[in-house]
Amino acid sequence: MDQTPTVPETMRAAVLVAPGEPLAVKRIRTPRPRSGEVLVKVTACGLCHSDLHVMSGKILFPTPAVLGHEVSGVLVELGENTLHSGLAVGDAVCGAFLMPCGQCPDCARGRDDLCAPFFRFNRLQGQLFDGSSRLADLDGSVIAQYSMGGLAEYCVIPVTAVTPMPGGMDAVAAAILGCAAMTAYGAVRRGADLRHGETVAVIGIGGVGSHIVQVAHELGARRVIAIDVDDDKLEHAIRYGASDVINSRHVNARDRVLALTGGRGVDVAIEALGFPTTFEQALTLLADGGRMVPVGLAAGSQTAAVEINRLVRRGQQVRGSYGARTRTDLPIVVDLAARGVLDYRGVVSERVSLYRAEETYRRLERGAVSGRAVVEMALNDR
Repeated sequence: MDQTPTVPETMRAAVLVAPGEPLAVKRIRTPRPRSGEVLVKVTACGLCHSDLHVMSGKILFPTPAVLGHEVSGVLVELGENTLHSGLAVGDAVCGAFLMPCGQCPDCARGRDDLCAPFFRFNRLQGQLFDGSSRLADLDGSVIAQYSMGGLAEYCVIPVTAVTPMPGGMDAVAAAILGCAAMTAYGAVRRGADLRHGETVAVIGIGGVGSHIVQVAHELGARRVIAIDVDDDKLEHAIRYGASDVINSRHVNARDRVLALTGGRGVDVAIEALGFPTTFEQALTLLADGGRMVPVGLAAGSQTAAVEINRLVRRGQQVRGSYGARTRTDLPIVVDLAARGVLDYRGVVSERVSLYRAEETYRRLERGAVSGRAVVEMALNDR
């Protein structure tokens, strides 16, 4: 096993002590990788809206826990059985939130996004695939990890969920590739199976929605319509490739979409917020035979209404998309960013210290963060 003596025994981490409590930056034990895992010194970690559902308790998750599921960093230790990865100590890497086991029936058929062990162990119990967390307090008490637990100075990631980054990339901004960009690529390429020349509507132009606009534009959408209630976000959407923007606070989105598409509606509507109202709105934008792709996570077990007869008679589809297929798609997403096809730098609107993670999440909750905020571990301001 390739080890480095520079890994400290303890590290700083933002710990969610209990649902509804603020994140507490404290010192805990530094994790170490086991078989099929790597240890990454975190450069940056993105702050995602879905974390808020865990922090509030609307999505059940064990606590205490370390959140943070999109990271960039430097590989500092390889666990056993990782030689096949081609990774080496010192590599700059990007880690994805969806960490496939690589061995279950779904992984075997290439559906990393459906990996049952990932959901059973990590999303329900805050563990890795051997049924234990790599995180612990100084007294040895267990701390759960949401994905890799990236809101810390070091994190352990299954080797299946890591890919190297080429030189010249912005290592801090690249953190968002493992969730925001991956989710967007999965929605457009996998969920929608977008065809060249089709029309797309995107509801919610945050970190994920901004990338959805870019991916749809890059994959040949004839028209990309961005919908939000924030004019600043919509202005950015034009820069990312949106052909049209709609502020649904002031304009009826369905009427405007029909006007833009000659009364037909769009071939694909992608909903990136996870609200029942926007879920239902997305369905109303579809043309006959259209596909609606929801990617936003709802707070808890929320439901939305579906007009059954319209869905049946008009041949419409709802295709849920949790993310892309990590082992094949994460390298593609990183390559798109490295070549400048995806403007990942521009989507990152704020770089804050670990001590300001709680404050930034609260502003995200209020809708006061445009794009994506990331924690940059080198920053120490309180």
